[in-house]
Amino acid sequence: MSQEKCPAPAAKPELPEQDMNNLMAQRMAKLRELEAAGIDPYGSAFPGTEMISDVRANFTAPPEGEYGPEVTVAGRLMAKRGMGKSIFADLKDSSGKIQLFVGRSEIGEEAFALFRKLDIGDIVGIKGPTFVTRMGELTIRVHECTLLAKSLRPLPEKFHGLQDVEQRYRQRYLDLITNEESFRVLKLRSRILTEIRNFMNDRGFLEVETPMLQALAGGASANPFTTYYEALNSTMYMRIAPELYLKRLLVGGFEKVYELNRNFRNEGMDRRHNPEFTMMEVYQAYGDCRTMMELIESLITTVAMKTVGTLKIDHGNGKVIDLTLPWRRATYNELCEEKGGADWFRLTPEERIRRGQELKLDVHAGMSDLDVTNELYEKLVEPTLIQPTFVTRIPVELLPLAKACADDPAHVDVFELGINGVEVAPAYSELNNPVIQRKRLMEQFEKNRQEGDKLSDKVDEDFLVALEHGMPPAGGMGVGIDRLVMILTGAEAIRDVILFPQMRIRK
Repeated sequence: MSQEKCPAPAAKPELPEQDMNNLMAQRMAKLRELEAAGIDPYGSAFPGTEMISDVRANFTAPPEGEYGPEVTVAGRLMAKRGMGKSIFADLKDSSGKIQLFVGRSEIGEEAFALFRKLDIGDIVGIKGPTFVTRMGELTIRVHECTLLAKSLRPLPEKFHGLQDVEQRYRQRYLDLITNEESFRVLKLRSRILTEIRNFMNDRGFLEVETPMLQALAGGASANPFTTYYEALNSTMYMRIAPELYLKRLLVGGFEKVYELNRNFRNEGMDRRHNPEFTMMEVYQAYGDCRTMMELIESLITTVAMKTVGTLKIDHGNGKVIDLTLPWRRATYNELCEEKGGADWFRLTPEERIRRGQELKLDVHAGMSDLDVTNELYEKLVEPTLIQPTFVTRIPVELLPLAKACADDPAHVDVFELGINGVEVAPAYSELNNPVIQRKRLMEQFEKNRQEGDKLSDKVDEDFLVALEHGMPPAGGMGVGIDRLVMILTGAEAIRDVILFPQMRIRK
């Protein structure tokens, strides 16, 4: 039995340029033959197409010696196995694969010859009845085959796919064709987003859209992407967060709002950061950070059960993220003391710096106590928060848009939800006092200006004016959608859950 399939396994997954050119020349020749024979190599609509998964689900074994009803499917040829007067092939669509049987006596000499000339990667439409082979494989007996799109380039070899990691992200379409895990994760991302929307809508939240192009970069501390709006003769910024616009909607009377939004931050890329990323921001009037705590627990556990069917997510190498409630709660200071020592906050500034240096932190003489402690938190605390943990009562200087704790104005009434070593969802009891908000923003911008931030002298006066009209007490939260998808799918790199992650430009 001869066999045709994706190119044989090799040490290097990419074909040498000369071999690629030869293969493409052969496929171009086939394309010209098809055109000469009056066959359109790029077809047209193929009505009545069913999903392969539905064909499998609806199949009922017919009486012995008979065939099931005729089905109509379309997809990409992934393998061909020739046996003289018959050919077995594998057809794949977005829902799965199914085997094809093509017999010369069934479809005739001309159609059989055409099928023999098809290449791995060609997209075809198929009609025929179903049956089960002696090996127990559900199969379509092809009565009609229509070429819908000729593939001029060979696919990556079947068994290893794209081994060049960078090529996987640059040519995501090939990764999706050849890598079932990538296909699963990125398809699951869409289901997760759907269930998030369903959950929020069922809770009575209104989905809104706010500007992505903004005159001021506000709502977070991050370096923005800058552009120029010629019609207004002004510099504009891609948004780093939608927060200040969503709070304007609270002022306007929208009491429960959310936005699934794209944010842009002109900063580094690593396995947990992409300069363009997806967030959901939520605001609920007359709530606080505890309102948001219940919301995020319910949202994540509900979405997990509806999309992956479990609250225990296997991340490999023995690591299992357990989303079972209740989740741990700990204050910022308690966690810092766990890593820095029970006496951390009783040390003098000089002693704290020395302790930090002993702990291999990037601290030096002259750093503020706040910066030294936050270095401890970011380097030694946050990466260890593998199981869901609400970190509460954070220093006020770090979060100028949050309301102070009633019993301690040095800390704000917030939480940061850490899972798998990263922050997934920060939430605040929102600051709605315009006098204190103005003071906090001016202090932050003065600090930034001293550190050389060119945007530090720009305060969003329109936002402050909105607050002065009265914003109700509210709970607010941001949810890192990419990071949440990583948790639910078991992915360990953010590029694995983004269809087209940002890549370095090739020169």
